[in-house]
Amino acid sequence: MTGFWLIVRRDIVMAWRQGGDGLMAIMFFLITVTLFPLGVGPESGILARIGPAVVWVAALLATLLSLERMFQTDFEDGSLDLMAITPLPLEAVVLAKCLANWLLTGAPLLLAAPVLAMMLHMDREGLAVFVTAMALGTPSLVFIGAIGAALTVGAHRGGVLLTLLVLPLYIPVLIFGVGAVEAAVTGQSAQPHLLVLGGLLLGTLPLGLWASTAALRQALE
Repeated sequence: MTGFWLIVRRDIVMAWRQGGDGLMAIMFFLITVTLFPLGVGPESGILARIGPAVVWVAALLATLLSLERMFQTDFEDGSLDLMAITPLPLEAVVLAKCLANWLLTGAPLLLAAPVLAMMLHMDREGLAVFVTAMALGTPSLVFIGAIGAALTVGAHRGGVLLTLLVLPLYIPVLIFGVGAVEAAVTGQSAQPHLLVLGGLLLGTLPLGLWASTAALRQALE
């Protein structure tokens, strides 16, 4: 466990020293959501209708910005080889890096999203559901993204390939995340949508770790 938390701490420190990928993702998220009211106008009805989808799409794209460097930097400088031969299982290394990535991007997105949602005139009935859906959905985005990041390690123009691989897999999280808020706003039960998001998280956690680890082992051979 000491090695696990050392990797988490190392990734967070390195991310800030190398340009703050998490900060850039948050700035992209804030700017993207802020531009929508300027583009569609200040009418509260329209903003309330598209608000959940806007925030979810912006969060999805912001998460993508930090994925390319999840494994690539360690692969290039040889750190990944050293991590692979330590007593800590490679699956635990991948989990530590996913946790660090979520702390750098997902957690700040989760904190900023309610403020931006209120700026887009989201109904209060859907705000609590929205935060819950984001808490369940953003870790899934990281675990799915880790698969793409591991598959594109060492690839030429890996960022473009990563985007093409990951974006289609993000669609279920986007659909049920927005659906949960719309159900709450229209007076319906959001529980089915939240249960699906929870199921996606429980599914992407082991699948993401297994697939990412297998891809990294293949890249290191």
